[in-house]
Amino acid sequence: MMQPGVDLPGVMDTFQEELFASAIRLPLAALLGAVLALRPRRNGTPERQPAVVQTQIILAVVGSLIMLVVGASLARAFGIVGAANLIRYRSKIDDPKDAVVMLCALAVGLASGVGLYGLAAIGTVFIVFCLWIIEGFEPQTRLFELNVKMGDKTADFRPKIEEVLRRYKARYELRTTAEDAVSYMVTAPKALRTDRVSNALMELAPENKGAVEWNEKAKDKIPK
Repeated sequence: MMQPGVDLPGVMDTFQEELFASAIRLPLAALLGAVLALRPRRNGTPERQPAVVQTQIILAVVGSLIMLVVGASLARAFGIVGAANLIRYRSKIDDPKDAVVMLCALAVGLASGVGLYGLAAIGTVFIVFCLWIIEGFEPQTRLFELNVKMGDKTADFRPKIEEVLRRYKARYELRTTAEDAVSYMVTAPKALRTDRVSNALMELAPENKGAVEWNEKAKDKIPK
């Protein structure tokens, strides 16, 4: 039987203990998660996707938050396992970070449910702060399929077309080429005005007789 006044490890009996524990453990988890996610990449290994790096950092935080909720309570541990088993992703989640945010919502809900109000509040604020920081590093780009037609010798204009794209800091990948048309998959800065690029491309066409077509694509619909 537990004796009164005994301070068990992992058990937070007061609001101050919740604040102290979460103020130390959540940032530490984020820091160590970032060290793992941003570890040096060896030559020849695949380039890491920003969404995966972000997910790894947030996953460390949510793991720490869940363990703060569990503490030394075996009943809470079984309760969390049962609650997690209720989650079913019936629709496809394109961003793995969204799945982790669902776990974050579960963790702060559990903290609120067991009366750890300070932990729930600080955990929510800290996770939102982490997401705001790491999502700020996401590249602000748009994806387009660009089709250019400049007559029967369009293929001869490829070097000049690509020079224009580079001038506007757009990354491109040639998809199809023919005598009368070329097609690119273009990743452009979000602030890029496609009309300006179109005007520059039209100036390359003989007597300005050509056609430029931009089709914006969702990033999860990139043709392989």
